Amino acid sequence: MYRQITRNIQVTVQPEYLPDQSQADQGRHVWAYHILIENQGSETVQLLTRYWHITDALGRQQEVRGPGVVGEQPVLRPGEQFRYTSGTPLPTPSGIMVGSYGMTTLEGERFDIAIPAFSLDAPDVVRRLN
Repeated sequence: MYRQITRNIQVTVQPEYLPDQSQADQGRHVWAYHILIENQGSETVQLLTRYWHITDALGRQQEVRGPGVVGEQPVLRPGEQFRYTSGTPLPTPSGIMVGSYGMTTLEGERFDIAIPAFSLDAPDVVRRLN
């Protein structure tokens, strides 16, 4: 599990390899990632946008930007949390993702919160530290 707190908002990520959706022999590896966003602060906030930076095992990179998450732009009052699951395919059996959420307060102040970098590794991948 991976966690990061920005401005009293904690983001927790749990990646999960999906062997039933992957076809390793055809260069298709699929992961789900389960996200929990917890407002541990004293102000109400809304998630407006998402940004992902995804890197596969060969160093190829892609960026994903868009409104909300899974079709929603959740409002989180103090003490509230929001959970969702999404996924990503990669052509390699490992990679890494990192990103941020664009947030706003009720007063209209915009700020970003960090999504911690997390590793995407197929269960049978040999890990090398460089």
